[in-house]
Amino acid sequence: MSAAVIKASVARNAQSPLRRPVSISRQAANARWFAPFCVLATIVLGAGCASVAERHPLPAAPESLPQIPGIKDARLWGDEQGEAVTRFLQASPEEVRARNPGIANHPHNYLAISGGGANGAFGAGLLNGWTASGTRPQFDMVTGISTGALGAPFAFLGPAYDAMLKEAYTNYSTKDLVRKRGTIEFLTGDSAVDTTPLKSVIAKYMNADVMRAIGAEYAKGRRLYIGTTNLDAVRPVLWNIGVIAASGHPSALDLIRQIMLASASLPVAFPPVYFTVEYNGRTYDEMHVDGGGAQQVFVYPAAVDWAAIMDKLGASPGASRVYVIRNAFIDAPWDPVKPKVLPIASRTIDSLIRTQGIGDLDRIFLLCQRDHIDFNLADIPKSFNMKAQEAFDKAYMQALYEVGFNLAKSGYPWLKQPPYYNANDESSSSMPK
Repeated sequence: MSAAVIKASVARNAQSPLRRPVSISRQAANARWFAPFCVLATIVLGAGCASVAERHPLPAAPESLPQIPGIKDARLWGDEQGEAVTRFLQASPEEVRARNPGIANHPHNYLAISGGGANGAFGAGLLNGWTASGTRPQFDMVTGISTGALGAPFAFLGPAYDAMLKEAYTNYSTKDLVRKRGTIEFLTGDSAVDTTPLKSVIAKYMNADVMRAIGAEYAKGRRLYIGTTNLDAVRPVLWNIGVIAASGHPSALDLIRQIMLASASLPVAFPPVYFTVEYNGRTYDEMHVDGGGAQQVFVYPAAVDWAAIMDKLGASPGASRVYVIRNAFIDAPWDPVKPKVLPIASRTIDSLIRTQGIGDLDRIFLLCQRDHIDFNLADIPKSFNMKAQEAFDKAYMQALYEVGFNLAKSGYPWLKQPPYYNANDESSSSMPK
């Protein structure tokens, strides 16, 4: 999601103060004074009166990644190689290609979709316009973070799901996705909004048929990864959605929906999502939030020798391509900041997200250079200057979808290097849109 969500949620709650002063006296024992008294206690003492989920987290950092009960290799740390990749690299090329016929013996196309909240409409439009141009490839691997996690499954499954992708990004507004919490809930709970409506939307699109289709593509060797942030560890986690979809586990569909929700759950604005894991024979829970808490976009961990993986598969590294869709503006708009707490905090969040995203693009570019893969980047054009009126403004998203669609339909001018990568090279700055 984007900083706009947290800013809008916090601002709305900040504008709803308790209207009745609290007197710490015998009246505080009266039920009608209890809730305001709790809010005051929360603010002054840091003690909440609302019930929050009781946790059973790992008491210390694990030596290896805890497992999801009943589903082997469901995920890996996003900053290391992982056991599944190690086993893959130890197998012979013949064995690897026989197990992955759909991605063997041809150049690869990888797609990475970034976070960006409502700006995910740009990526949806670009993908569908790419289909209309007749040049959209089948992607051997798709990755998604935050809003990109919500669109990644349909990008992975291909043009047959374009209508679903468009609907998901143009038919909903803020009230269809989140419910604002009351003041007491906000101050004593774990988030500014309730995401029950968003859970229903995710369940509508990520259904049993879609999961089966993902599992079928996984059997061919194609891969779909969604990223979350393990907040206990402050590390990225990459979920292998194909493994989960093909597992046959009775809770597989619920788990995939939970992962998509977690990846899009901006901390403070949205509630964290908890996952049950097993470690050393015991059960614990993990707290996960928006994948953008660790990285705005990813293709594969830097710790992985991806050139060796492509060599095993006969994937022709020199002819393979990475496409990155950044659902955001590269350049931040000029916006004089008011000398108030909320505007200063909001602008700071904008800056952190923007600069982290640019750093992620640099990392992906350097990995492409290291592994001899062609780099391609798309971002929202400067010419789009419509202002959203709410966190998820339907009119804004529809307009941005059309921008992405029309740019791709006429042949998108992919950027071949990250912005600002080389100030002396004209090709490194954003191409005119």
